[in-house]
Amino acid sequence: MRKVIGIGETILDIIFKNGQPHKAVPGGSVFNGLISLGRTGVPVTFISEIGNDRVGDIIQDFMKENNLSTEFIDRFPDGKSPVSLAFLNENNDANYLFYKDYPQQRLEVAFPQINENDIFIFGSYYALNPVLRERMVEFLQYAKERKAIIYYDINFRKAHAHEAIRLMPTVLDNLEYADIVRGSDEDLQNLFGVSDVDTIYKDRIQFYCKHFIETQGAGVINLFAGPVREQYSVAPITPVSTIGAGDNFNAGILFGLLKYNISFDDLGCTDKNVWAKIIECGIHFATESCKSYDNYVSREFAEKYAGLS
Repeated sequence: MRKVIGIGETILDIIFKNGQPHKAVPGGSVFNGLISLGRTGVPVTFISEIGNDRVGDIIQDFMKENNLSTEFIDRFPDGKSPVSLAFLNENNDANYLFYKDYPQQRLEVAFPQINENDIFIFGSYYALNPVLRERMVEFLQYAKERKAIIYYDINFRKAHAHEAIRLMPTVLDNLEYADIVRGSDEDLQNLFGVSDVDTIYKDRIQFYCKHFIETQGAGVINLFAGPVREQYSVAPITPVSTIGAGDNFNAGILFGLLKYNISFDDLGCTDKNVWAKIIECGIHFATESCKSYDNYVSREFAEKYAGLS
């Protein structure tokens, strides 16, 4: 059975609404999507690091409850599990403050088993961090050698925009490893300083990776997949929280790749009708995640969605 392997940060999100703490939920961009996939019954392995502390215990227990393997989690004894404060505005979009205390040695875990046509997802600043780069490349090379489908979520925050030039060689390296790249319009503006998606694909993405998905929040979704160039609309909703929307869009895309049995070799010849169904899965997962303060789809949605496949 095909599985999904992800690597990324794990963090406890404390969500504030109207200046008051409202809820605390485990989070992290890749983590959020993997929790949703775990709830659908997809076999999921997560590579990450958390402190050997109370916050780390909460996160690890939550992973077990949601069918994520904890075998490749580095429980470091020095330092503390990271925490973020997420402040929701009137549109329920979040601004963040991060508190991190990592040890010197990072990601001291073995390689998980990766088979041909498994899916490996990575992204965010975690995929660019110079401290982790050598270890990240080892995992990416291993996934590439095993002919996994590699999915890169750019997820480049405004807080790092001033580092864009310095980090660009690493971004391009990540694009080259990737088989599918996803970025929001904000990510791309922060990273490239350009807003026109056709220009970004033609000048910045296409040379490295042929499959590119651009999302625009509640706006349209643009797909570039070799000869396929499509645009999809998103039905308007009133969100409770948009914190996990992009992460769950990724989860839906990965679910769609598995549901429609898209293999590594199929990627280059998947037609627009199948891509439309895969994008629809992404929209469904993202929409569902906006209906609560959690960072993931509900168990009820996941079980029902898995039952439809």
